[in-house]
Amino acid sequence: MMGTQILRRLLGSPNSSRAFSSFNRSFSSSDSSSNLIRATLFPGDGIGPEIAEAVKQVFRAADVPIEWEEHYVGDQIDPRTQSFLTWESLESVRQNGVGLKGPMATPIGKGHRSLNLTLRKELNLYANVRPCYSLPGYKTRYDDVDLITIRENTEGEYSGLEHQVVRGVVESLKIITRQASLRVAEYAFHYAKTHGRERVSAIHKANIMQKTDGLFLKCCREVAEKYPEIKYEEVVIDNCCMMLVKNPALFDVLVMPNLYGDIISDLCAGLIGGLGLTPSCNIGEGGIALAEAVHGSAPDIAGKNMANPTALMLSAVTMLRHLKLNDKADQIQNAILNTISEGKYRTADLGGSSTTTDFTKAICDHL
Repeated sequence: MMGTQILRRLLGSPNSSRAFSSFNRSFSSSDSSSNLIRATLFPGDGIGPEIAEAVKQVFRAADVPIEWEEHYVGDQIDPRTQSFLTWESLESVRQNGVGLKGPMATPIGKGHRSLNLTLRKELNLYANVRPCYSLPGYKTRYDDVDLITIRENTEGEYSGLEHQVVRGVVESLKIITRQASLRVAEYAFHYAKTHGRERVSAIHKANIMQKTDGLFLKCCREVAEKYPEIKYEEVVIDNCCMMLVKNPALFDVLVMPNLYGDIISDLCAGLIGGLGLTPSCNIGEGGIALAEAVHGSAPDIAGKNMANPTALMLSAVTMLRHLKLNDKADQIQNAILNTISEGKYRTADLGGSSTTTDFTKAICDHL
């Protein structure tokens, strides 16, 4: 099936290197129940617990050898993390080396450290990898989207360094370092090489931010020289947005600093149907991988059995590939694709009327 081939290329096939397994791991890939792999699960806020339960249901139906270690966001700030995430939950990810995260909501303008920023900083999750591809059977404005966004995850405008200069004037610092830029560029080119990709595009605004984005580009060029078989180009961020909307087939792998990656990856998700269909995985040093649903917590439909669990399920598939549980990943991936393509069971955001429960059951039936 063409859809399966597309997803295998994007999320990794059994016969190729994995986007999310660039590091050596000591876990067994055996599917035996006697060799359960412990993974950290953050159900998250809003619809998070519902879609996390859907993932667990599908994993049980597929007999995936995962033992979940669940951690919830606290109701008080932990002084050790300066956020609602507890130190114990972060230690769980460090020890297990792999995890899955539902949507987490941070109160806006309340002085609380962002939960997602806390995870990225504390776990040193330096690269966010988000495949965007057209799903067979689900019609959007574009039929040929097949690209990867790789976002530097630890610095840039999201360094969290803001202060008031004088009353009525605030300043935010953008941090770009050679170490972080080389690291994410190396990952992007390695990803392209191991997944049969032909081009890496560095997205920037160096014509205005000559020092910061200039350093980022310098690092990308340095890494590009080590991969002569991969075409390398540099595209200004505003022009990139226009080109993506006009013809997304022009791009293959895009690598960029933090803020640009946040914007571009959501734009790309819109090309293929929205964040509810988009998998995501954060890569950290030392082999850590934290897959996540990147959509919001949707408090307006929380508890109403209306949420679409597709993004979290596809992200869980990337987690399985990182663990080299490729047969299980293929099985679940195909079940999700077939359910959506068939069209009988779809949640409201996909144009259907199915409940979360019915949609999940249909996926289990396709297993």
